[in-house]
Amino acid sequence: MGRMGLVGHMVLLLPSVHKPHATVHTNLAPRNTMAPLRGHNPPVREILGRMDASGKRFAVVVSRWNELVTKELLAGALDELRRFGDPEVEVVHVPGTWEIPIVVRKLVTRDNRPDAVLALGCILQGQTPHAKLLGSDVGAALMSLQVEHGVPIAWGVLTPDTQDQALDRSGLKYGNKGREAAQAAIELASVLERL
Repeated sequence: MGRMGLVGHMVLLLPSVHKPHATVHTNLAPRNTMAPLRGHNPPVREILGRMDASGKRFAVVVSRWNELVTKELLAGALDELRRFGDPEVEVVHVPGTWEIPIVVRKLVTRDNRPDAVLALGCILQGQTPHAKLLGSDVGAALMSLQVEHGVPIAWGVLTPDTQDQALDRSGLKYGNKGREAAQAAIELASVLERL
């Protein structure tokens, strides 16, 4: 089922990224119609993202640090982007996760900026707070960039405790977070295009 959020007088319904082809059923109104919410008179307009990447441009910024994991995240993301329409994709490799925000900034401020960016990396937790600080700083920088420049930046940065947990999330037991980041990027690029 999708997530629902109330923004002013508008309800945004976003289908779950785990089931990209799932139909979202609500008790509000059929898709693309206007109907009053219970207790409210203003009409409701639903904006649903389409899982269609054709004709769009995406950038993927991927860390080489923990490459055993990040190469699988990248493979999953590229496969998922192709599955939904074979868009134009630019892949930029950086040394580590710390370097992702500066490259993303350059991508979202240039003339031919992408419709969305995928940030892929892996920060393994250690015995010091370094990994938590790194993840927090990178996450805050990417959030600031997407809000300031209006370009979605999908979070595909793993922060597991162990290498085994990282591998599980890059294609083994728990799916591939690169694929999930691609799905989120496709959907949000569509939502922003339709607003």
